Amino acid sequence: MEMPQLNLPFAAIKTKSVEGTIQVFGQVRKNYFVLTPEEWVRQHFIHYLNKEKGYPLGLMGVEKMFKYNQLQTRADIVLYNANGKPTMIVECKAPNVKITQDAFHQIAKYNFRLRVKYLLVTNGMQHFCCKMDYEKNEITFLEEIPDC
Repeated sequence: MEMPQLNLPFAAIKTKSVEGTIQVFGQVRKNYFVLTPEEWVRQHFIHYLNKEKGYPLGLMGVEKMFKYNQLQTRADIVLYNANGKPTMIVECKAPNVKITQDAFHQIAKYNFRLRVKYLLVTNGMQHFCCKMDYEKNEITFLEEIPDC
């Protein structure tokens, strides 16, 4: 399976072939996973957040489970501060998936409980990051993804 070049810096992503499927090494979970277009984006974005933005791998959660309206939901990436408080949720889509309002509704559901400072949606080609202000009930889209 040929994966597209993403709009992110180069990342040396480890892959291997297992019984006819390609697997990719997850830097946070320290395991191999089936390589899907979404996983390709997730692993590149984790690398970007770590190497370019300074977020430690140890303060990242991948596919974090939590409940929303009695349903189990799973956030792609959750970034935490040194005190263990969630600060950013990242929703990853496959490169060919257009980022729409639905993606923001999905990430807003994840944020219902966590109430993080930043929400980010990426398909590896486009990245949209917004800052939440709960007191003013405002959302501001940012030009840059904030550093750690």
